[in-house]
Amino acid sequence: MRYFRNIFMALGALIMAVPAFAATTGAAAGGPNFAPLAAGIGMGIASGGCGIGEGIAALGATQGVARNPGARPLIQFMFILGLAFIESMALFTMLIIFALVK
Repeated sequence: MRYFRNIFMALGALIMAVPAFAATTGAAAGGPNFAPLAAGIGMGIASGGCGIGEGIAALGATQGVARNPGARPLIQFMFILGLAFIESMALFTMLIIFALVK
């Protein structure tokens, strides 16, 4: 019960802080612009996620070929197609960053 009380107190504090974040200071008033930094962090997260996904895909393809060598052509085709989709996520992230950060 104490756990839920702490969660609701934290949510209440966040809800009350919303008007403070809505104030027009910072970038609108000529303050620092953190968009390039946020874009770099976002691209790093996207690239890391794509790298993990590609590693898991390579693991699955390798195990599949080891278990059934006769299915290698189909597994290889699906593996390359999957890698193309995974890599396109990183490229789309980079495209969005280039479009939004000026």
